[in-house]
Amino acid sequence: QVQLIESGGGLVQAGGSLRLSCIGSGRFFSSYAMGWFRQAPGTEREWLTTISRRGDTNYANSVKGRFTISRDNAKNTVYLQMNSLKLEDTAVYYCAAGGSPSYPTDYWGQGTQVTVSS
Repeated sequence: QVQLIESGGGLVQAGGSLRLSCIGSGRFFSSYAMGWFRQAPGTEREWLTTISRRGDTNYANSVKGRFTISRDNAKNTVYLQMNSLKLEDTAVYYCAAGGSPSYPTDYWGQGTQVTVSS
């Protein structure tokens, strides 16, 4: 069992940056792939990026070149560095963990709100 807690969300102006963190509990954090997803009001949850156990990364086209995922297994933490934020990045951001190296969805955090203003 893995419990995930996100932090770092908030209000930022368009063009700005935020870094989200997700701390996981449990002995086997490093054995899971980790991912970030988001959900805006009235839309389905959207996959953004994944980092495998080995550190291989993949990104959705909507965030490629602007967002960077990383992990620190010693701290049981995965990060999402978000740069050049746009109004359409406004959403609740969720981290997730799982066995799939490309789409980990076995465990979810509670989400953190990111609001981008003009």
